[in-house]
Amino acid sequence: MKTNQYGKNQTDPRCARGFTLVELLLVLVILGTLASIVYPNMAKHAVEARIKAARVQMSSFDTALGAFEVENGYFPSGQNGLGDLVQRPKDAPGWHGPYLQKIPKDPWGHDYIYEYPGRQNVDAYDLMSLGPDGQPGTEDDITNWE
Repeated sequence: MKTNQYGKNQTDPRCARGFTLVELLLVLVILGTLASIVYPNMAKHAVEARIKAARVQMSSFDTALGAFEVENGYFPSGQNGLGDLVQRPKDAPGWHGPYLQKIPKDPWGHDYIYEYPGRQNVDAYDLMSLGPDGQPGTEDDITNWE
């Protein structure tokens, strides 16, 4: 039978050594420190990824709107706007769509804002995502005129 330095049986379950409270607290402090370093970097990358996704979606709108304009001689306008890319409007004899399967929301769940004729792009259209804050006219807006 093996005994430890105190003369106790090492195979006795009552002698099993666990972690002390200090050791557990030290591990928690280390994990907390690592999380405080890693999380902000990951959150920053998540926002950047959503911004890139919005730009890619806007690029697909640009392609679809360009095809609509070539086939019909004008950009969609009025209340339906981007909806004309999915469903044939009454006044579009050259429509060969749908140009998109559906009109997606931006990565933050907001509708894209489309305006023709544009205020910024006078000869074309304005397209905008409200960005992370969901408010128009703020610096995080993603637009096709910048």
